[in-house]
Amino acid sequence: MVLKKKIFAKKEKPQSYATPALEKGLDVLELLAHQPQGLTKSQIARELNRTVSEIFRMLLCLQRRGYIAQLSDERFSLTLKLFKLVQEHPPTERVIADALPVMQRLAHDTLQSCHLGVVEGARVVILAQVNAPTNLGFYVKLGSTVDLMEAASGYVLLAHQSPEQRERMVSEWTRETGRTPPEDLEVHLARIRRAGYEKRASYLVKGILNISSPIFDDRGAAIGALTVPFIQYSGSAISGAEVTEALRQSTQEITEAIGGKQFAG
Repeated sequence: MVLKKKIFAKKEKPQSYATPALEKGLDVLELLAHQPQGLTKSQIARELNRTVSEIFRMLLCLQRRGYIAQLSDERFSLTLKLFKLVQEHPPTERVIADALPVMQRLAHDTLQSCHLGVVEGARVVILAQVNAPTNLGFYVKLGSTVDLMEAASGYVLLAHQSPEQRERMVSEWTRETGRTPPEDLEVHLARIRRAGYEKRASYLVKGILNISSPIFDDRGAAIGALTVPFIQYSGSAISGAEVTEALRQSTQEITEAIGGKQFAG
């Protein structure tokens, strides 16, 4: 038994100590990923069976690089930086590839433009855009961003998350903007969850009715929102209700194409 133990230790030592700083950093990130309320420096040290001095510089480094943030009560919590990095991973390209044909059909059938947005920090960034097949129309520039709390898509993305993830997203928004969330935020998000979509006048442009519906991943969380900035044309035979239904069918089709499932929370 002693011989086996020594052999095991020799095999493990190069793996455990080749990159000790990286190991400690990953340990911190993996621990905080399962602690939505965050942990203090002492709690992190205790959970990882390390001294506070061992992880102190690691916490400072991770905070400086934007992976964690220190809350007002000295707890450390993950930011959305890892989520943003995931958006740059090829699976995001797959979402766009699967979404674009559906978006083009939606624009053709409704005579409205549409765009696909995802969360990036405190903002929604537009990853894909399809113009309406008309002489007149409204479109959002590809790659543009809008404040999370000033976009119908932002509220849709917030509404269709787990409570823990939603809290992290709101905390990140508060940290980046220095503002406090709307007092009726939870009421607003609950209404969106019941309806399954958001429909309201644009926060930024008069005369535009933004209709936004979520696209879900395999865990049932919204990873994107497809939005139609609806314009009521004179003499148009396509109503806002018909556009809303077409939009919901489109997001359901994209969700199924990427292997997602309907939000159940």
